[in-house]
Amino acid sequence: MAESNFVDYVKIYCRSGKGGRGSMHLRHVKYNPNGGPDGGDGGHGGSIYLRGNHNYWTLLHLKFQRHVFAEHGGNGGRDKCHGKDGKDIYIDVPCGTVVYNAETGKYVCDVTYDGQEVLLLKGGRGGLGNFQFRSATNQAPRYAQPGEPMEEMTIILELKLLADVGLVGFPNAGKSTLLSAVSSARPKIANYPFTTLEPSLGIVDYRDHKSFVMADIPGIIEGASEGKGLGLRFLRHIERNSLLLFMVPGDTDDIKKEYEVLLNELRQFNPDMLDKHRVLAVTKCDLLDDELCEMLKEGLPDDMPVVFISSVTGKGIAELKDVLWQELNAESNKLQGIVSEDVIVHRDKDMSRFAAELAAEGEDEIEFIDDDDIEDIDELDDFEYEEDGDGK
Repeated sequence: MAESNFVDYVKIYCRSGKGGRGSMHLRHVKYNPNGGPDGGDGGHGGSIYLRGNHNYWTLLHLKFQRHVFAEHGGNGGRDKCHGKDGKDIYIDVPCGTVVYNAETGKYVCDVTYDGQEVLLLKGGRGGLGNFQFRSATNQAPRYAQPGEPMEEMTIILELKLLADVGLVGFPNAGKSTLLSAVSSARPKIANYPFTTLEPSLGIVDYRDHKSFVMADIPGIIEGASEGKGLGLRFLRHIERNSLLLFMVPGDTDDIKKEYEVLLNELRQFNPDMLDKHRVLAVTKCDLLDDELCEMLKEGLPDDMPVVFISSVTGKGIAELKDVLWQELNAESNKLQGIVSEDVIVHRDKDMSRFAAELAAEGEDEIEFIDDDDIEDIDELDDFEYEEDGDGK
């Protein structure tokens, strides 16, 4: 993964800008010795926004951006001069990015479509100058407001690919081969386990110029929830999928047992994923004859569609597309997606496995740097006077 450009997990320290302090100034010039208060307001601090951008498909551009600081608001001045407002910061992220609080694991926000703007940290409001506090009974107020403090948070950005069908299977089950056969995607294919080290997306063409998106993730093995193999770190990419396609090779000793093992690993990762519609594809059927395929159907689960396919010869591919399209557009699948969409998105992060996730992603702790651009406030300088040419 060190040489890969697919980055789906980053940790960033963000800090908005503080508001500028209001000015406490009394106007005293020639021909107008009792000019009264004219201290201006402080500027607002800059805010930090997240913005969806369809031109990005990974978080690679944020991998080495460990700190994001918004600009502070300027202080108010004499003659009712308003302080400069701090510049807002926009963090562009790919669609499907979920944000968590790195300290508590709480869900913060979600960016799902292009152009969506989400306020992450609000900048501090600027303080009012003494000009704002003048009144008939207090014509020379000698006080002003300080600016509101800044907000800070260490966040975790997780990318969850947006796809319709997610492929689930053991290593060398034929997932990458199927994706290359039904779409223009070209994932790495080889005859050894864990060939796929990063998720891949492919657009599958269907009849009448229709299409759907299929997501391939690295294979999972028994005990992946305990950290074996590549663990469950890539299962987040099929959390949003409305349909799961389980793939088990036809030359397996017990197809139903392997399917139950995969189902149990999904249950360990997120029990809500078991509510999704499922389809079972028995792969590598070019090694089996028709009689053996009929015998295997008797021991397979009967609560979901089962299709025998061969990505090399094309056997059963058209039937598989029909089944997937039918399940994707089933009325029960649409209703279930509406009900469970918020449940999956708003699930808080399990902090008990957080340290292991950071180690798997190669993330180090963020070193917090000193704020060099904060000006020291001279508490003794409570009054400012403008002198005329005579020094009065």
